[in-house]
Amino acid sequence: MIENEIFRALADPTRRRIFEKLAAGKMNATALRKGTEISQPAMSQHLSVLRNARLVREERQGRYVFYEVDYEGLALIEQWLEKYHAYWPKRVKALKTLLKDMDE
Repeated sequence: MIENEIFRALADPTRRRIFEKLAAGKMNATALRKGTEISQPAMSQHLSVLRNARLVREERQGRYVFYEVDYEGLALIEQWLEKYHAYWPKRVKALKTLLKDMDE
């Protein structure tokens, strides 16, 4: 199930930071490593995990490879979260009622 791969990929704080950087726009691996202590092989491995989870896609431009967020992967997360959307308003309303009752 792809959702498992997505959440497993984002469970790692380093991959979340890489993903957040890519949310700002297309970058190559060198730009992604800037300001971090991640080695080139480790960056490649993290990007591979993100690609396999369909969160990141790559595009070759000449001898350079640029990475960007794959919005189809984000759509899968959104679909998964949508199942729980109805849950929260009911819970918040119940909490508001409880807090109001406690104030009285």
